Amino acid sequence: MPQDDRRRRFELLALPHLDAAFNLARWLAGNTTDAEDVVQDAYLRAYRYFDAFQGGNFRVWLLTIVRNAFVTWVKENRSGRMMFVPDTPLADSADSEEAMWGSRPRDPESLLLESVDSQMLGRLMEQLPAEYREVLLLREVEDLAYKEIADVTGVPIGTVMSRLSRARLSLRKLWMQQVETEAAHGV
Repeated sequence: MPQDDRRRRFELLALPHLDAAFNLARWLAGNTTDAEDVVQDAYLRAYRYFDAFQGGNFRVWLLTIVRNAFVTWVKENRSGRMMFVPDTPLADSADSEEAMWGSRPRDPESLLLESVDSQMLGRLMEQLPAEYREVLLLREVEDLAYKEIADVTGVPIGTVMSRLSRARLSLRKLWMQQVETEAAHGV
């Protein structure tokens, strides 16, 4: 019976964070199939070492394991090469949620422009160095605090802040270059 209690406690803590774990793994691994492998390994590790969890923020603990599982996976499968190439464009699930909650539906033109911007953002993020993408994703998409990002990545909080600043600046420059290129070509 204690094993069943342990499993239930783990499920209650871990399953709500499955989307965040998969999202991080997908961006790190670059595709859905590899991300599924990384998340599966991470959840097995988390369950195996669940007794070592000493309280605190379970999400941060789990995302740290996902990141470490990815690092191990890279060593075994990619000879140390880290890249982020998502196999699907970033989805904007907020549209369906807003409509569900009764917000005013948006016109098709603005939805199309937002979709194009989202796809361009995904392509531009692929051009950022891995350590920049990682902190940007954890902060802007997963909404982790700087300290939590430092815990997940294993770097000092000052490094997190510096990488995040550089990531935002680099992304802004890439965005402006893209806009200028499109303007020059009449796109």
